[in-house]
Formats: sequence, structure tokens, C-alpha cells
Amino acid sequence: MGSVSTEQSPKPHDALQAAVFKARTEYIIANPNSSQAYTESCQYMPGGNTRTILHTSPFPLTFKQGCGSSLTSLDGDTYLDFLGEYTAGIYGHNNPTIRAAIDAALTNGWNFGGTNIYEKTLAKLVCQRFSPTMELVRFTNSGTEANMCAIAAAIAWTGRKKILVFFHGYHGSTISFHSAADKMNLPHEWLVGTYNDIDLTNALLEGLPPGSLAAILVEPMLGSGGGIPGSEVFLRYLRSTATHLGALLIFDEVMTSRLSYRGLGYKLGIRPDLMTLGKWIGGGMTFGAFGGRRDIMEMFDPRSGRLSHAGTFNNNIVSMAAGCAGCELLDEERINKLNVLGEYFKELIEAVLEHHGLCEITRGTSSADSSENAGTIARPPKMWISGIGSILVIHFGASGKDLLLELFYHHMLQERIYLAQRGFMALSIEITKKDTQCFVIAMDGFISRYKQLIAKP
Repeated sequence: MGSVSTEQSPKPHDALQAAVFKARTEYIIANPNSSQAYTESCQYMPGGNTRTILHTSPFPLTFKQGCGSSLTSLDGDTYLDFLGEYTAGIYGHNNPTIRAAIDAALTNGWNFGGTNIYEKTLAKLVCQRFSPTMELVRFTNSGTEANMCAIAAAIAWTGRKKILVFFHGYHGSTISFHSAADKMNLPHEWLVGTYNDIDLTNALLEGLPPGSLAAILVEPMLGSGGGIPGSEVFLRYLRSTATHLGALLIFDEVMTSRLSYRGLGYKLGIRPDLMTLGKWIGGGMTFGAFGGRRDIMEMFDPRSGRLSHAGTFNNNIVSMAAGCAGCELLDEERINKLNVLGEYFKELIEAVLEHHGLCEITRGTSSADSSENAGTIARPPKMWISGIGSILVIHFGASGKDLLLELFYHHMLQERIYLAQRGFMALSIEITKKDTQCFVIAMDGFISRYKQLIAKP
């Protein structure tokens, strides 16, 4: 049996703990139906959970409906959704175009056990959109699977086994480097480097036996790792290093493919050998994809290739039909509009942080974002925002940053705004300028109320 009281701290002794304790208590009182749903779930799932990231303290909200930019909980409260299903929900909730495409597809049945009319159309859309990198593509059920397959392709192509990745990189539930030794990771020969640090990465690679590196797997911007953009210099270094060592460069663009019409790598002018996709490209349905150079991907050609790639639902009707509709809906104009809104939103937040003296921003052009108004942190901040375009992350710099993130999360819920407890946000096309302004007003209220706790050393 689960119990909502297990995470509620004993009576705290300092002001931050006291504030969090109070916020949790108010949350429990305000959400009895979600509390009951959580308790019942704990009877059948460990911790009432089948997706770790969705757990929050003291228990997660349970939602019963989504429409446009809003979510409604079991307790009848409606929230502005700034989480955007961790980038997969770019279309908002119950998008009529995607709903119509799914309904039409299901009319003719599903689970054919054969090819269908949608997969070749989606493959064409994906290859054309992410040209010139994506010469050939294969579909999977998730971004995790896509990265697993890309790694397998690199090992088969090079005949080598070592894979360079980076601390705080996240490429799926079995390819995660938030800690030094994640017990869920696949047993590949990982080399874990430091993101955006050429010197340390070079030193790590110099220690390798010649001809042993199969691939470099990297996100052009750390997504789950905090919305940290890769510097253009660093990413170009990885491109030239991979070429020099005879290894493959794999860009994980499961998240960042939405930051520019052809992906963030294309925007930076850097072409990887392979590219992985997921999240939003399947129309918000179960989806992943990997692809790239024709000569590498031809290893998977069943007529002559040497690699087999199976998967019952790789070409499932729902994801293929939704993906076709979604890719056509999110044309270049709409993607650009969404990311411009994200930059506007980021500037609003930075202005509030500067006004309160929590973060000093130096204006200029950042490496991964050519926006004229992009900024960098001038001195160690107490609270700041990172990210590019429509993917943004709120951070705290104090020693109690995890408690501050939780306190911020609960405050925003009280203001009927939903985001990740870790501060992650991904805007959907349903979010408006007015919505971003509502968020900033709520955030300003949080800072005004808790400024002494935020500014505490």
C-alpha cells in the first residue's frame, strides 16, 4: 500500500524546509482525489509509478482531460500546461488535425502485420525535412530505442566498441548519464566526458587505444540535463574529432529537432553521420526514428544488408498517421513562430530575475542560438533560466536548490500553472503570449514571497 505521508518531512527547523512542508500540506489538502488515485496505484505499481520522471513530492497529480493548452486534474482544477509532455506535446492537447488523421486511419483497421500506406509517406516527410543528414530512416517505438539502434549501427559499421557520451546527457532510460554509474544503463564500453569542455574531452580520447572509438553520441543541447546548449566550437570539435578518428558522430535530436525546422544541428551548420528523433514527430504518439548516411543505413536493407531491426509496432498505424499529420501541421513558419515565442518568454523571465537582482544577464549572441537577444550569465546567479527557443529550464543556485525547485513547483500549481518539478518546460503551439505573461506574473509573485530563501547563500 502507498501512503502520501511517507515523503512529508518531519517538522522542519529552518525556513526553507518549513515553507516546503507547508506547501506539501496545502497540496495534500487541495488534491484528495489525486491522493487517492496515487494510493490505489501503489497497490499495483512500485511507488504507484510506471514512468519515474512523473513522480513528484508528495504524490503526482492525476489528470482526466487535456484540451488545447490546458490540463484538468481529478480534483477538477485546470492548469496551463507549460510542461508539454517533455517536448512530445508540441501540438497541445487533443489537436483536431491529428485527431482527425488518427480517426480516419483507424476506420480501416490496425495491426495489419504488414506495411501500410502511412509509413512511406512519413519516411519521405522526415527525410525531406531533415535533409541533408537524413538520407535514409528507420522507425522505432521511442527515442530510447532510436539511440540504441544508432549505437548498434555505429558498432557494426566501425567494428569498434567504445562510445563517447557526456555527463548529464540523457539518451533514454537505458542510456543515461546523470550519475557516474547508472545501474539501468546498457553494458556498452562507455567513455563519459564533460559537456562543452574540449580540453577534458581531448584528454579522455588521447588515453584510448588507437582505432577503438565507434561513436560520439551527443545532444546539441542537453535536454533532461538542464537545457544547456552545446557551444558551436565544442560541437564542431566533436565533428572533426569523429572524422579524424574514423568514428561516427551521432546527434541525439529527440528533443532539439523542434528548435529549428531542420533540427538544431542543421541550424548550426554541423552534419552528423547519424541522427535520432522521437517525441513530437510521431504526432505525440509512441515514436522514435534513427537515420543518416545512406551507406551506413543500408546495413539494415533486408535485401542485402547485414543488420536486422525488428519491432512489432515500428510502423503502427496510429503513430504513422499521426506523424504524417503532425509533420505537415508543423511547417517551417509554425516552428519558427513557436521558438520566437519561447525566446520572448525567456526574455520576460530574465527581466524579472534581473529586476530582483537574482541573475545578471550579459546580452549577446550565444553559440547555439543566433538570436540577437540571447544572453549569458555574467556572475553566479541565485535563480536563472537556460535553454533555447521553446525548451527552457528554471534553475536555482542556492545550496537548497532541490527544495527551492519543489517550492517553486507547488507555488506555480497554486497559480494553476503546470511544469516539471525539476523546472523543465516545453511550449506547445497552443501557448500564447498572454499565457507566458501569466506565467511570469506568477513567478514574480513567487520571488517576492520567497526572495530571502532564494537569495540565501
